[in-house]
Amino acid sequence: MVNQNLLEVRNLKKYFSDIALNSFNGTKFSVVKAVDGVSFNIRYGESLGLVGETGSGKSTVGRAVLRLIEPTSGEVLFKGKNLLKLPSEELRNIRKEMQMVFQDPYGSLNPKMTVQRILEEPFRIHQLLDTRSFKDRALETLSKVGLSSEYGERYPHEFSGGQRQRIGIARAIALNPDLIIADEPVSALDVSIQAQIINLLQDLKESMGISYLFISHDMEVVEHFCDRVAVMYFGKIVELASSEDIYQRTSHPYTKALLSAVPNLEGKLPQATVGGDIPNPANFPSGCAFSSRCPIKEKVCDESDPPLKEVAPDHFAACHLIG
Repeated sequence: MVNQNLLEVRNLKKYFSDIALNSFNGTKFSVVKAVDGVSFNIRYGESLGLVGETGSGKSTVGRAVLRLIEPTSGEVLFKGKNLLKLPSEELRNIRKEMQMVFQDPYGSLNPKMTVQRILEEPFRIHQLLDTRSFKDRALETLSKVGLSSEYGERYPHEFSGGQRQRIGIARAIALNPDLIIADEPVSALDVSIQAQIINLLQDLKESMGISYLFISHDMEVVEHFCDRVAVMYFGKIVELASSEDIYQRTSHPYTKALLSAVPNLEGKLPQATVGGDIPNPANFPSGCAFSSRCPIKEKVCDESDPPLKEVAPDHFAACHLIG
């Protein structure tokens, strides 16, 4: 089933309105287009990386897909069902098939609950009963993420950051989901622990057949973990391709700048740089959002917004000067 789509996101938008701005004429209101027409798909058993600078809209996409925040418009098809049109009861039933791992492993766990109780919650909420007790199922899930069942009686504050993130992952996999949205799951962890968590996610992908939407700003982690990569800039996807193509045959100047900023041990100077001013998110330019910083821009870039188009087989880029 690896070539079939588990998730299809079509023209997803999330606008935030009533943003107050200071001006010489007093306070006025505008709209921030946090996500502006994003489309992608995730196949069964695939990891799709979503990368970009802080404020590019990555986390908003993840939360909108799961309807943790309500999208402004678009379609989110999960196994062919449009999640944005499902009634609340049907959406609740389908949530056990798609889960989220949050960035902060402490803030996402209830400090008043023991680990065992935290891991029992998914089974209680969805009323999944069988011959095993909630406790047995919770402790079995704990063992899948490499933690001893003895930890079940402890509270979140008694664990390290890496252990807490394992608990968060255990909660996400408890109901055997098909899709996990991982929002910066290792950015708050020490480098030595990051590799352990990434390896755990990879092992779970292989053993449980989980697909991931992996949101990150760390280009090295994404290269290691993801099959395909989507690059976001100011609410839009500007490049989408296989991991190999993104890192070896980069097309978009923004992606080149991101890769050039990755630290290396060889002391190489950046091969691509960007200057200029970052656009005001409440006052988007009429043309390409990256035009004010792009080193290769031409007149057309200030006049119209380039669509995401195929510039090579299964390699898409949004740039007037490519393809």
